[in-house]
Amino acid sequence: MKVLVTGAKGQLGTDVINELAKRGHVAIGVGVAEMDITDSAAVRRVMTEAAPEAVIHCAAWTAVDAAEDEENRAKVKAINVDGTENIAMVCQALGCKMMYISTDYVFDGLGEEPWKPDCTSYAPQNYYGQTKLDGERMVSGLLEKYFIVRVAWVFGKNGNNFIKTMLSLGKKYDTIRVVKDQIGTPTYTYDLARLLVDMVETEKYGYYHATNEGGYISWYDFACEIFKQAQYDTKVVPVTTAEYGLSKAERPFNSRLDKSKLTENGFKLLPSWEDALRRYLQDGSD
Repeated sequence: MKVLVTGAKGQLGTDVINELAKRGHVAIGVGVAEMDITDSAAVRRVMTEAAPEAVIHCAAWTAVDAAEDEENRAKVKAINVDGTENIAMVCQALGCKMMYISTDYVFDGLGEEPWKPDCTSYAPQNYYGQTKLDGERMVSGLLEKYFIVRVAWVFGKNGNNFIKTMLSLGKKYDTIRVVKDQIGTPTYTYDLARLLVDMVETEKYGYYHATNEGGYISWYDFACEIFKQAQYDTKVVPVTTAEYGLSKAERPFNSRLDKSKLTENGFKLLPSWEDALRRYLQDGSD
C-alpha cells in the first residue's frame, strides 16, 4: 500500500514512516518543505502526483500554550483546521483513506469517567483543543473512509516530551514539583505507530482512542516512575494544578481515554506504559 504521511519528521511521523517501511508499504513522508498543508494548491499537486491509497495526517500545531497567543491564532487555525481540510478534500477527490491524529483536548477534561471515542459532548477548554475538534469535523464531514484517533500524553524519541523534561530537571535539581490532579495514560509513539498502521491496513473506519495500557495515572506518578527507572535520586513533590501555577492554556484534569473499541474491532492493544518507558530509556533517549 502507498501511504502519504504528513509531519514525517516529527515525533510520531518518524515512527509511522519506519513502521510502514518495515512492513513493505511505500511510505511517502512530507514535511512543510515538501508540502505546505496550508497551501491548498500545493496539497492538491503533491497528493495528486503521489496518488496514495491512504494518508496518515500527523502534522499539527501542538504548542498548546503558544496557541493561546493572539498573534499565533491565525497560524494555528491555518495548520490544524484549514490544512486538515485541504488534505481531506484531496482524499475525497482521490477516494483514499485518511487517518487524523487528534486529542482528548476536544472534551472539557472534567469528571473521572473515561471518554468514549464516540462521545459527542465536545467542549474544548483551550484554543488548541478547539482547532483539533474543528479539524476532526473537517475530516468526518468530507469523508466516509476516515479514522480519527485521539491520543494523550505523547512521547517519542524524535521530539520534546515530558520524559526528556523530567530527566533534564532531575539532573539540575534535587527536588521538583509535579501535578498530581491531572489524570491520563502516556502514549509511546513507537507503539502507537504500530497500531496506526494496523488500523490503516483495514476498513474499520471511525473514531478511536489509543494510549498505552497500564491504567490511569497522574503526571506525578509518571515522574516518579521515570526517576525510578532512570535510577535518579530526585525527590518528586506532588502539587495541585492550582498550586503549580497557571499556564496560558487550561489543561484537562481528566485525560482518561476508553480504548475498548480497539479490542472490539480486533486491534492489538499497546503494551503497558511502564514497559514503554523502559524501552524508551533503554534506547538512550534522554
